[in-house]
Amino acid sequence: MKRGRLRVLLGAAPGVGKTYEMLEEGRRLSEDGRDVVIAVVETHGRAATAALAEGLTVVPRTTVSHRGVELTDMDLEAVLERAPEIALVDELAHTNAPGLLHTKRWQDVETLLDAGIDVITTVNVQHIESLGGVVEQITGVAQRETVPDAVVRAADQVEVIDLSPQSLRDRLSAGLVYPAERIDAALSNYFRLGNLTALRELALLWLADEVDSALKSYRAEHGIEGTWQARERVVVALTGGSEGETLLRRGARIAARSAGGELLAVHVSSQDGLRSGNPTALAAQRALVESLGGTYHQVVGDDVPRALVEFARSANATQLVIGVSRRGRLSAALTGPGIGATVIRESGDIDVHIVTHSAAGDRFTLPRLSGGALSVKRRLLGFTLALVGGPLLTWLLVSIRSDETITSDVLAYQLLVVLVALVGGIWPAVFAAVMSGITLNYFFTAPLYTITIADPRNVWALILYVVIAVLVSFVVDRAARAARAARRSEAEAELLANVAGSVLRGESAVPALISRTRESLGLAGVRLIGADGAVLATDGEPVRDGRFDAVTVARRNGGPPAMLELHGHGLDASERRLVDAVAAQLSAALEHTDLTETAREAGVLAETDQVRSALLSAVSHDLRRPLAAAVAAVGGLRAAGPNLSPDDRAELLATADESLATLSALVTDLLDVSRVQAGVLAVSLQPVDSAGMVLAALDELGAGPERFELALDAELPAVQADPVLLQRVLVNVLANAARHSPPDARVRVSTSRLGRTAEIRVIDHGSGVPHHRRDDMFTPFQRLGDTDNTAGLGLGLALSKGFTEGMGGTLTPEDTPGGGLTMVIALPVDDVVADGDGRIA
Repeated sequence: MKRGRLRVLLGAAPGVGKTYEMLEEGRRLSEDGRDVVIAVVETHGRAATAALAEGLTVVPRTTVSHRGVELTDMDLEAVLERAPEIALVDELAHTNAPGLLHTKRWQDVETLLDAGIDVITTVNVQHIESLGGVVEQITGVAQRETVPDAVVRAADQVEVIDLSPQSLRDRLSAGLVYPAERIDAALSNYFRLGNLTALRELALLWLADEVDSALKSYRAEHGIEGTWQARERVVVALTGGSEGETLLRRGARIAARSAGGELLAVHVSSQDGLRSGNPTALAAQRALVESLGGTYHQVVGDDVPRALVEFARSANATQLVIGVSRRGRLSAALTGPGIGATVIRESGDIDVHIVTHSAAGDRFTLPRLSGGALSVKRRLLGFTLALVGGPLLTWLLVSIRSDETITSDVLAYQLLVVLVALVGGIWPAVFAAVMSGITLNYFFTAPLYTITIADPRNVWALILYVVIAVLVSFVVDRAARAARAARRSEAEAELLANVAGSVLRGESAVPALISRTRESLGLAGVRLIGADGAVLATDGEPVRDGRFDAVTVARRNGGPPAMLELHGHGLDASERRLVDAVAAQLSAALEHTDLTETAREAGVLAETDQVRSALLSAVSHDLRRPLAAAVAAVGGLRAAGPNLSPDDRAELLATADESLATLSALVTDLLDVSRVQAGVLAVSLQPVDSAGMVLAALDELGAGPERFELALDAELPAVQADPVLLQRVLVNVLANAARHSPPDARVRVSTSRLGRTAEIRVIDHGSGVPHHRRDDMFTPFQRLGDTDNTAGLGLGLALSKGFTEGMGGTLTPEDTPGGGLTMVIALPVDDVVADGDGRIA
């Protein structure tokens, strides 16, 4: 039997219209003559959704009794017996009622598909199994019902039902998603604007990844090796040389020419570790490519052109950027076509850009024979073997010499040359070859005991000895270099792995680098000194005799360089190269530390500036009215003199007293501003009980239960806030809500927790504020036309917003379901005093 087709309608959150779209599609298919049934649909009381279901065949649900409760669910056996062409199955991740055939609804869907029935189903992105942890981080809500990724990925068609976050919130506020009693909680928790935006992005990225995977699978199944330019992907080849920065910036410009362009940098290292770039340069170039928004990759391959092209094809690259060869003309003539020419020949439909740079065309230099990979000890041992083994071999061969042994004599000396080459390298081997040739001529070639070359073939024999010695020495030297490179790579990998592990375990990057460097190199002590002489980090013993190796750590942001001091033993060339790599990592870590400190200082200054600016704006606006009222009252008293009636005198005195009290409060604010400007007034954050602050604010207002309804979470932990500033914010917000709410409607004050944030919501049912006037609300003392002097001046929403943001929180307006305005004061939960359950210890 042919398996049915599965179509999945994917949504970012409940209420985006998945079920509505499924029912609309079912009606269209039914009108086209297809046999469509509703296997199960959850309308959640939405009238529009229920109306769409009318007219479609509905398979009755089955009823299951569980612990005295009647549960209804999809009747799988009834749907199979009905055997429709298409079944509409809502909520793919749903958990079935106990006692049914399957535990999960997606298992029911698999059974329907196996029976040849096409299925249209719905699922939200938060129910996809691999995304559960990400969604919990975003929303603070753990998902108990999930569906395996493989089930969704196996669908024949996945379609995202998209709706903008604000439109979804508007639908929720209008009561089109949840009943009225659930709207406020939903808006303040799961359906926050930031949450919905993140979930929407997650759904679109998941689908994009699925499409990309499907494209790769299709290309692999059909053997398509050519590049499909669905998006611009630029691969930049790095050698570890100084030209890398030029190539990366050119590649970034190419990628930026098209929307969605990707930048990938790749470095090809050989399997034996002999071909490796400058680690310092590679570390800097890796940081650069990441700052340009690209990704860094490293592949292993002895054939560089083939490795580059294969990587580019595997990444479906459209452009490949390489540098022009650094070889000169003589070198190119001797060694044949370079990497660039080979890459161009094998790239096929991938465009290749060869970029010139300052290191191009370096002069040809002969390879160095000195300073090889073998130690001095091994070279001395090779000379010793030649000096001792040669005479011993000669004595042995002379004692058994005959005319028939000349061949074996030659092979014996050749074996000696090979052994010396294996032990000591090229120079001991050349020495042994020359001495063996002379010895053969003197002791075994006629005329004996004379050094004459009567036969030209003896000259060739000597030349062959030397050639054999050089070739064997080259192999030995290469093997020694490979072993040394392997040891160096092992040390570098161990150091970097230790550093990465330390940082992941929570250690600071700079101290971790210093500590692991000392341990990996076996040093007595390592310390990092700043330009001002201050010790930035240290590990191990202090310097005692003043002898140490120093490496400069440059600041890439232009700051003064630091100095890395290492003591305990002298560093050889390989260790110094490893330290150079550490210095590059330290440079990046110091830059990150500097940026973090700068951001922290800027944050403190910004918070202080917000408080100062808001307070100055409020004072400049409010100073005129109480001052004018006080002057008018006092002037009236003086002008009227004894002719003023007792009632009028009392009224003028009350006006003067009220206005002067207001001026006193404003002068106090001005003193606070002067302290802010002097840098001696800062926001004093401490653990604060939000419920207690709400009650204190209501007590200050003299408000009772006839105007305010409280829904305070008793389990809510303390928040980080300044109690004085928070009370002033609450007084102002509560007063505004009471002023603009109808007399017969109470203002609701609720507290709740969302992840690591606590929210105080002040909900009124007044006329609300249009969206286009939301910004005007925070202009100093915008009272929507209210000029009543008895209403109290307060500090205005501008000052309240500044105080809230100065405490590290936010003050945002939202629509109240059914009409009105909700002011949300969000503050961070105090993590210091909270125990594992989130309660105050």
